[in-house]
Amino acid sequence: MEMDQTSPKELRGLMRNGIPIRHIEKKCNVPMYITNIPCTPAGKFEGPLVVSMRPIPEHDVIRTVQITSHFPSLHGAPVHIGNPQLIGIKSIEQPNFGDPVTINKREIPVFWACGATPQAVAIHVKPDIMITHAPGHMFITDKSDEFFFV
Repeated sequence: MEMDQTSPKELRGLMRNGIPIRHIEKKCNVPMYITNIPCTPAGKFEGPLVVSMRPIPEHDVIRTVQITSHFPSLHGAPVHIGNPQLIGIKSIEQPNFGDPVTINKREIPVFWACGATPQAVAIHVKPDIMITHAPGHMFITDKSDEFFFV
């Protein structure tokens, strides 16, 4: 798998350990879903958590959790593993943001808290102005992967 230096650091850690990342393989944006999980309100800002999903081979799920748990200041550990309906996702084939990806046999959908959550909060709250990123276009830093590893 081609390792893209613009990919989030924890995903590069997964790839270095041989764990496939479907949206990178397919050169598309990660699928993202609005959930039924409420964010902790901050003043007038409240709304649903958005998650990104990556299909992970069954035998790699535990290792995936171990690797991503070392990056709590990035996506961190998954917030949900398995049945998407349990977190309010009606159709895994139709993401709210990003592109759909195939979940093959013997793969499990794994979900992480997503930086697109501010967009869902903005849709819910409708502030006069809000500056945030676009899904799939993340913060860029000169910090090394090791800086974020805990």
